[in-house]
Amino acid sequence: MTKLFHVSDVHFGAEDPDALDWFARCVAEEKPDAVVMTGDLTMRAKTEEFEAGAAWLKGLNVPVTVEIGNHDVPYYSDFLRRILDPYARYAAVERMLERPLAVPGVTVVPLKTVARLQWRVDQSKGIVSARSLAAAVRQIAAAPKDHLILVAAHHPLLDIGLTEATRTHGGAAALEKLAAAGADAVLTGHVHYPFDTPVERAGRTVRMIGAGTLSKRLRHSPPAFNEIRAEGRHFETIARTMSPAPKETLGEGRADVPV
Repeated sequence: MTKLFHVSDVHFGAEDPDALDWFARCVAEEKPDAVVMTGDLTMRAKTEEFEAGAAWLKGLNVPVTVEIGNHDVPYYSDFLRRILDPYARYAAVERMLERPLAVPGVTVVPLKTVARLQWRVDQSKGIVSARSLAAAVRQIAAAPKDHLILVAAHHPLLDIGLTEATRTHGGAAALEKLAAAGADAVLTGHVHYPFDTPVERAGRTVRMIGAGTLSKRLRHSPPAFNEIRAEGRHFETIARTMSPAPKETLGEGRADVPV
């Protein structure tokens, strides 16, 4: 069995130290094959926040891939930096950033959903560019044909009725193409709420999987992360919460045969 820990929205600068210690203990004791971090490592994209986040991730001592979240680029208070050099402070996590991962039976493919500028007021929402989507589709095509394909992004690609409206530009079209390429699930964060919802796209079932937060910015859930267990074509998502009821199976089932 392959085991992944899916964590998101840690928000260094507004992190919850108790939640971070709890997650690190779970990693040390249970030894997952990898950690997938789906964005918002920081609160305000400050150098010291990236450095603290990188030190914490490296201290887990397992393979890690990190997606970019909307909080990981400078906001309106530093608008010029956002436009001219939005990723200048990423040095501490550069080797983990948008890193494809292959572990036994599973390939994790990154999909960027953040842009330096969108043509709308709310820059916190997601967007899938043609370039980012094409890169993800190429990586899916290059993955072993018998692998589960998990796409890692920050923003949910669809509004699924369980969380706040996300309105990811290009998200619906991207999901269609990812499904046609062979993706089995899309792992996301942003809404601070764990879920696993199957949707039908391109004649296949693709699961939309969201993780909670390990920050103090709680919304609908206590501090949480997801445990994803995969064996062959079967995989399940278990929400792990720092609460008296620590585990809940969100979704499970056999992935479709790859196209």
